[in-house]
Amino acid sequence: QVQLVESGGGLVQPGGSLRLSCAASRSIFSIYAADWYRQAPGKQREWVATITSSGYTNYADSVKGRFTISRDNAKNTLYLLMNSLKPEDTAVYYCHAPRATPGQGTQVTVSS
Repeated sequence: QVQLVESGGGLVQPGGSLRLSCAASRSIFSIYAADWYRQAPGKQREWVATITSSGYTNYADSVKGRFTISRDNAKNTLYLLMNSLKPEDTAVYYCHAPRATPGQGTQVTVSS
């Protein structure tokens, strides 16, 4: 079973940027589509972005134009570059891929 481990979260001011990483224990992102999700306190998990094995990307309307999903197949790593962060982006962020065990997520807090 492939294990996913998210990292890169932290506390950032509104308007700031962060880059999240999702490391897989072996090659998976070149085979399957992968996603980022997030869950804010008291809210349901929300889909954020997807990248397919061919490189097609898609984003939730709430992050379109601000977030960029990408991957490095050689490093078995998925990324989420987040720019122009807003307080409403505060959440625990998780990556997902088929046949992979999800990680614990990484906390992103946007606050002044």
